[in-house]
Amino acid sequence: MDDALIIKNLSKKYGKFFALSSLDLTVKKGEVFGYLGPNGAGKTTTIRAILGLIKPSSGSALVFGVDSQKNKVEAHKKIAYIPGEATFWPGLTGKETLLLLGKIHGKVDLSYQAELVKRFKFDTSKKVRTYSKGNRQKINIIAALMTRADLLIMDEPTTGLDPIMEQAFRQSVLEAKANKQTVFLSSHILEEVEALCDRVGILRAGKLVELGTLSEMRHLSALTVQATFEAAPPKVDHIKGVSDVKIIGHELICQVRGPIAPLLSVLVAAKPKSLLSREPSLEELFLSLYGDKEVRNLDSDNVD
Repeated sequence: MDDALIIKNLSKKYGKFFALSSLDLTVKKGEVFGYLGPNGAGKTTTIRAILGLIKPSSGSALVFGVDSQKNKVEAHKKIAYIPGEATFWPGLTGKETLLLLGKIHGKVDLSYQAELVKRFKFDTSKKVRTYSKGNRQKINIIAALMTRADLLIMDEPTTGLDPIMEQAFRQSVLEAKANKQTVFLSSHILEEVEALCDRVGILRAGKLVELGTLSEMRHLSALTVQATFEAAPPKVDHIKGVSDVKIIGHELICQVRGPIAPLLSVLVAAKPKSLLSREPSLEELFLSLYGDKEVRNLDSDNVD
């Protein structure tokens, strides 16, 4: 089967409120799929429905062809889950916790587990009660990755990690992809998603509003053009598609949607010292959809 995850008409209703509304989504085998949206959009609700932790109001989620609601045990054999945080047994050591979690899943690559412990600089000898939030999160990450599960579902997986450990996490995700595993990644770190994901789905108010590769979604935001001149920059406000023109001394910065040739002809005629253009980042794509406030409040869902 070429599809790791097929979600059809998935909805979850609480009273009159739809936490998730008629979601249709397919994640291909072997891809890293980014699942994004502002706080309360329904991301965690989706993940809990896929895992069979909540019962959807309608619809289904198939994990490699297995209905995760009707046959949870069979579906979970294919899945490893990294939550944003978890409660472990405080009296156990890190080593004992990993051993127990491995037995619960039923499949562990012990040599890879040892490699991950070293990579994440995780001291397995300490009691869980003594670990910081970041070290507890390392347990979640190592426990999931060491199973080499076909589908890795990650809900804010780098919560509590420092930048060095975030890089270790990214390396591990790329290894999983090279191993032909599928990754379903919900993250509030846009740079992380941009670096790792083949495709991105954007959720808002329980509905999927955008789906595709980052290059396919560049239409959501304008191209940024920046030029510097010996003298005052030329007037470009009148050019079709140009907006947000800023002039700082001899520097001009603007946004352009649509054909860029009319703008370039005006800029080149003014003999610029430098001329740069770039596509929008994932954060800028979010700003174009939601505005600055919602982008800065990206986090795990409030809705269970």
